[in-house]
Amino acid sequence: MEYKYLLDLAIILLSTKLLGLVTRKFKMPQVVGALLAGVILGPACFGVIDNTDFIKTLSEVGVIVLMFSAGMESDIHQLKKAGKASLIVAGLGVVVPLVVGFAVASVFNNPSVIQTDLETSHFLQNVFIGVILTATSVSITVETLKEMGKLNSKVGTTILGAAVIDDILGIIALTVITSLADPSVSVGIVLLKIVGFFAFAIGVGVVTYILFKKWSDRHIDDHRRFVVMAFVICLLMSFCAEEWFGVADITGAFIAGIILSNTSHAKYMASRFETLSYTLLSPIFFASVGLSVVLDNMSVMLIVFALALLGVAIITKIVGCGLGARLSGFNNKESLQIGCGMVSRGEVALIVANKGAAVGLMSPLLFGPVVIVVVVTTIISPILLKLSFGGGKKKKGSGQKGTEQLPEHEPDVSTAPGADTVVQEAALPQKE
Repeated sequence: MEYKYLLDLAIILLSTKLLGLVTRKFKMPQVVGALLAGVILGPACFGVIDNTDFIKTLSEVGVIVLMFSAGMESDIHQLKKAGKASLIVAGLGVVVPLVVGFAVASVFNNPSVIQTDLETSHFLQNVFIGVILTATSVSITVETLKEMGKLNSKVGTTILGAAVIDDILGIIALTVITSLADPSVSVGIVLLKIVGFFAFAIGVGVVTYILFKKWSDRHIDDHRRFVVMAFVICLLMSFCAEEWFGVADITGAFIAGIILSNTSHAKYMASRFETLSYTLLSPIFFASVGLSVVLDNMSVMLIVFALALLGVAIITKIVGCGLGARLSGFNNKESLQIGCGMVSRGEVALIVANKGAAVGLMSPLLFGPVVIVVVVTTIISPILLKLSFGGGKKKKGSGQKGTEQLPEHEPDVSTAPGADTVVQEAALPQKE
């Protein structure tokens, strides 16, 4: 058997921790250090570690657990209040990047500038590049908001809600464009599946909540069972979302967390998943994004295209989502915070790019610029988010209305759960 994966895991955990501490010294979120660790260890720099299937699989489980935890720690009443605002933010956060991304791609992706040698029309190729820019990966933002104690703020819940809606709108856009290139894909069927997923989620959610509550009330003395059963529900919802309905697995995980968020043991379960996340899964997920950077055969024109695409990716999300937030009644600072929280593309954009390549909408030549956009937006999003919040703690009671609903703390997310979690656990009977 090959045991190098054990060495790879040890190097990833150590490097993400060390660089996380370094970035924390510079008052940046520690996830930035974890992302940089992946870039440095991967083929883009020293090539010490490859992004193997094993690491990719663990990374996928990591982002599922991260979003599940975010769901359990979310305030469902706040999410309901933020529903309309989230819809407007997500809508403009899709339309603006799509239009501007198409315009930029039209300038570069043509035979006189960059020759891709694809049979698909350049119009569809350029629209698809715009579709890639509509993607949002909120997992990095979730970790940053947790680190700053802002996850349940009005801004945080709006970002979470918008990210879920953004995922659905992105799937619809991807389905429409791929159906034009691949006659075997039916737009109507995919849209029906999306509607079916949310009907499924509501029905299963109500039944699961009732059964889980009754079962947990009968086994109040052993909390370990709750954690195992909660993880089973998370994985099943993730599987059903991706396999049966074509919706991202992280959306299923987030909804599973929402279902369990109102149970009496939610805080205890969230603390246990936080332990699993920070000790293994989250560092691997963040490093895996950096490990995916491969920049071979990058010509001068491709580098220019990558920089232009990067600028568009950052500005259009801040402007589009920020404008949506402003129209929803947020002030200028809150609108900027929401825009910055939606910048990260993460693994979602890579998945979209791979699906487009499978039907001839994405040339391998353009993967380099797309990867640059994914990695840089993922690194810069938590930095912009923290800067938009002011970068530091505020005195109690001095926060803006709607953004300071939780006491802020800045725990070391890569070493221990927050102190508030420890207090919550101390109040619960445990049998372990």
